[in-house]
Amino acid sequence: MDWPDGIIAVVKQDCPTCVLVEPVLQQLAGGDMPLIVYVQDGASFPTDVTQVCDDSSLEYSFHLSIETVPTLIKIESGREVERVIGWVKDEWCELVGDDTLGKALPAFRPGCGSLSVAPGMTEKLELRYGNISFSSRRIDIAELEDDSEACFDRGWSDGLPVVAPTEERVYRMLRGCSRDSTEVLGHMPPDLVSCTVEKVAINAVLAGCKPEYFPVVLATVEAALDPAFGLHGLLATTFFSGPMVIVNGPIRESIGMNWKGNALGQGNRANATIGRALQLIVRNVGGGRPGGVDQATLGNPGKYTFCFAEDESTPWTTLAEQRGFSRDQSAVTVISADGVQPFVDQISREPEGLVRSMAASLRVVNNIKSAGAPDAIFVVSPEHGRVFDLAGWSKEKTIAALQLELQIPGEELVRGAGGIPPGMPDSVKGKTLGKFRPEGLRLVRAGGNAGLFSAIIPGWPAIGEMGCDPVTKEVLL
Repeated sequence: MDWPDGIIAVVKQDCPTCVLVEPVLQQLAGGDMPLIVYVQDGASFPTDVTQVCDDSSLEYSFHLSIETVPTLIKIESGREVERVIGWVKDEWCELVGDDTLGKALPAFRPGCGSLSVAPGMTEKLELRYGNISFSSRRIDIAELEDDSEACFDRGWSDGLPVVAPTEERVYRMLRGCSRDSTEVLGHMPPDLVSCTVEKVAINAVLAGCKPEYFPVVLATVEAALDPAFGLHGLLATTFFSGPMVIVNGPIRESIGMNWKGNALGQGNRANATIGRALQLIVRNVGGGRPGGVDQATLGNPGKYTFCFAEDESTPWTTLAEQRGFSRDQSAVTVISADGVQPFVDQISREPEGLVRSMAASLRVVNNIKSAGAPDAIFVVSPEHGRVFDLAGWSKEKTIAALQLELQIPGEELVRGAGGIPPGMPDSVKGKTLGKFRPEGLRLVRAGGNAGLFSAIIPGWPAIGEMGCDPVTKEVLL
């Protein structure tokens, strides 16, 4: 904006320092330099000043980038050349070239916060007066219509209440990253709709995310849209599975994620809303809804949200490190997941015995007769993890020992063996088959310090090129 040459003062009557400098403003109004006073809370103040403008809309304060009142600004050739924030007698005198200002006043008084930077106001003003636009369709909600019920009625919810995605909230979410809101991350199945950063932001608001979570949500969506993850097939299957998100790196702590007690459960906003955002994006952008393309026979509660961070305080390499990232990088891994299968062993104190116990529990994934089973995540709790750490066993050594224990004679797997009708054909007799493919068993560390309890999380049986593989993406701030 171009401004008239002279002096601009921005004040509000509800500010002791602004009231204090009223005599100074009156003195400036009678001087040689033109003075305009913009008042944020009405134009009845200050008295005896000719050029007083009502700035209760805060338009002028916004364009002048006012953060504190009073602020005194000198304008030359339509542009700001100098400003003073608060009441600093020497600086006000120097700015206007008059050392007689405010002789009876103290030398310094701090100002008050500008109404233009009050909580939530910045976004409102930027949307109102800034060069901000959205490409998504706007939907008007009637004045007496309940926001939460309106979201339910329009099918935007996963069955739980959501946060209404107002323009201010979506804009605030977009400010959580540096990426362009029009950037297309990919085409969201099943309808293959272009999934932009803006659409992700809308659903992150719906899910209850904070803006600082948004880079993690974007990385999660990018990972899920990678063809290797096979999101369309995972969505359409009659099986239990849905996407699960595991977060590594410094961002876990900076956004307050949980990798300790109850890490797989409720109670942590970041864990809960990041996973939920991905599910809502699949629903609202891609059109993937239960009873439609989503044909799960039973599903699992993790299809509301399934997200946690890994404990990186242990000697083991992290999941992200195994997948090519350093500990200094923040990354998300998206993997197919069913419900949680508990593993309880309160006796084993040597790694060899604990591995055999773990392997026996892993044998029942899907069915005790299945080999080449779906990939699985074994979440190792601190107490079980200490058994391996004290013995000097690395993650890699532990996985190798588990895979060795999970080599199964074909005779145990054929149909009818053990009196169990399901099984594999007789052609596997005389062979040894692995329960999991070589890279199909992954260990991560998480959980509370007390309790010799860990967890098995199997995934979708369709794996590999024609199915679903884990995908890891870096979190870009």
